[in-house]
Amino acid sequence: MATKLQISGDDSVLLRVTHSNLKNFSADVRFSLQMTVESVKEKLWKKTGSSVDSMRLELYDDTGSKVSVLSENSRPLGFYSPQSTGYRLHIIDLDPSSVTSGGWLEDTSLVDKYSISEEAYDKLDSTVRKYKEKLASQNPSIFENKIPDNYMEDLCANFNVGARCEVQPGEKRGVIKYIGRADVIAPGCWVGVEYDEPLGKHDGLVRGKKYFECRPLHGAMIRPDKVKVGDYPEQDPFEEEEI
Repeated sequence: MATKLQISGDDSVLLRVTHSNLKNFSADVRFSLQMTVESVKEKLWKKTGSSVDSMRLELYDDTGSKVSVLSENSRPLGFYSPQSTGYRLHIIDLDPSSVTSGGWLEDTSLVDKYSISEEAYDKLDSTVRKYKEKLASQNPSIFENKIPDNYMEDLCANFNVGARCEVQPGEKRGVIKYIGRADVIAPGCWVGVEYDEPLGKHDGLVRGKKYFECRPLHGAMIRPDKVKVGDYPEQDPFEEEEI
């Protein structure tokens, strides 16, 4: 274990972060050396879902050798002398019932999906379908000015794979990785986006079909009217964090 404390001013370190349960998870995260180990865990909890109390952190150097175990929550990260040159921070989730276990965070096809038959749906009260039928019966012209059927396709024609984009709501930024149909979700045109941060639901695999390649929990399929293409540089979501 390192014994020399290396903290000066606002020094920070960029570490590669991996996870014991999320086999495909790998992210570069910047930390202040003045952060306590507990604060580091809280930051990683936001990115991975592993709870602070069940998280064990191990530091590896650029040769892949384990340097130390960050076992003291009250100590600053700088105590362990991490370096930005190839050092890796590995998360071990000790909770067997953690949300990260079982593999379903990386493969949503493992998650049971709720479904209902058309017959059962028609028997329900207060559904969207019943509401629209009621509106139409009261005012037959209410749906005459509906959005054209090819509206989404026309929007897709203005997009290109590889373009930077911003997704509403939430102003989530990323890169377009797929444009086209995704009938396993719903008919019509869809845009596959790889977010800059793990704000998505998958890695491009949707209900057993692979639409594009991206990092786990960074992928999302979005309707075109929610996507804006333009000069949207990658943001640092932690640049305004108080440490």
